[in-house]
Amino acid sequence: MSGTTELVDFEPKKEAHGIPQLKVVVVGSFTAEEGRTYLVDSAKRVSELPMIRDLMRASDREVFICLHLSTKNCLISWEVVSVGSLNASIVHPREVFKGAALANAASIVVAHNHPSGDAEPSAADILLTQRLVRVGDILGIEVLDHVIFGGDECVSLRERQLM
Repeated sequence: MSGTTELVDFEPKKEAHGIPQLKVVVVGSFTAEEGRTYLVDSAKRVSELPMIRDLMRASDREVFICLHLSTKNCLISWEVVSVGSLNASIVHPREVFKGAALANAASIVVAHNHPSGDAEPSAADILLTQRLVRVGDILGIEVLDHVIFGGDECVSLRERQLM
């Protein structure tokens, strides 16, 4: 996907009693290049996304990402939600869904790596996924999968029926 970025000045407006008014501004817009619409309908497709695969393999720390998808499971955008340590990262649902809501995503796929090379989900991975699913249900943004990368392997929590 190619992107164009425009600079936007942001000055919060003062409202009554000196409380700033929040103003959401788009600072980048993206259009799909000819033939470059990415369908994300399986863990295999996630693992084939070059930018995700390269990021997950190259990192020596846990990196947690969120893919924002359209109603037809096409990639709208993606973001790095958290960069952690060798064996942990702090992930809060608020941060996961903030970008998804701003991208008008119908659904998301989350993914992270295990720098140890072992793609097996931990108990903490499973609990986080279940929490994200519950929050997604409330917000109306479905969590389609949580994919864990380890070495050259990836594991889908959806395929393992862990979510």
